[in-house]
This record gives sequence, structure tokens and C-alpha cells, in this order.
Amino acid sequence: MTKIPCINSLAVKTSHVLPPDTNNHGTLFGGKLMAYIDDVAAISAVRHARKPVVTASTDSVDFLAPVKEGDSVCVESFVTWTHHTSMEVFVKAVTEDLLTGDRKVCTTAFLTFVAVDDNGKPVSVPQVYPETAQEQQLHDSAPERAAERKKRREHSKEMAATFGTDYPWNEKKQGS
Repeated sequence: MTKIPCINSLAVKTSHVLPPDTNNHGTLFGGKLMAYIDDVAAISAVRHARKPVVTASTDSVDFLAPVKEGDSVCVESFVTWTHHTSMEVFVKAVTEDLLTGDRKVCTTAFLTFVAVDDNGKPVSVPQVYPETAQEQQLHDSAPERAAERKKRREHSKEMAATFGTDYPWNEKKQGS
């Protein structure tokens, strides 16, 4: 497989924040921004793999600044690193006060996607390579984030096994 530069997977979405998009504080619902992040990141992953993808994980989504009603929010993403079937995607969201032009990075996140075939089975993806210093920094630090994700996933599996599918309040209380 050929190697593909990070920039080839760049995806950008800009939205105007309107009243139905906001919470009681007059700021963009966090869940709405998270949906934008997943959407744009998935586009980057598909652009890179040229195959359907599924979201495998979302690292912490850090909300750094509020996105106010009337502002715009621009979500940018690109593939930073690849493994056999998976791709790490970096996402940055920038809020802009459209009246003053003041811009702030409001959110950053990393997501992992897996390319799949028509049967939903993982398939190989091309390698990605960085061209800028920022892309190189993200690429070089990706294996450490991947190891953290793997550890977190194992912990999640343990939690799922411990808690299962029954609700705790359906069990008898200890000592009853």
C-alpha cells in the first residue's frame, strides 16, 4: 500500500451557532459539538482509507472555551497515525465571534476509527506520513496515546464484565 500525507484527509465543517443549538447558558450543547467532531473525524478517516469506517474510541474531549450563540464553530480534522486497520484522527474546534473576529480553540480531541469491509470486518489501511512540524509532533506521540487507549479499553472490558447487563437495583441488597 502507498503512504498518504496527513493533509489528504483534512476535513473542515463550519456551523453558525443558533438558539436551538444552545443550552440554558446560551452556549453550544457539548453533545452537539461532540456530534460535529465525530462526523468530521469520520470524513477524515474515510478520505484516508477510502473504505467505510466505524468509530472505535473517542479520547477525552476537552472543552477549552465556550461557544456562544451567534458565534461560528469550525471543526477541523485529519489522520495523524495509522496501525494495521485503525486510524487516529486529531480534531480541533475553533469558535469565532463573528462580529469581532475573535477566535479561540474551544475543543481538542483524538478519535480512533477502524476501516471495515462490506461485512463489517476490519481491513488494512494505508500508512500516513506527516509533512509539517505539527503533524510530526502528533505522529510521533501517537504510539503513546494508542497504548493508553489499549489500557483504557481493557479496563472498560473489565468494567463491562463486572457490571454486566443487569441493573444493580434489581439485585437483592446485601444482608437482606
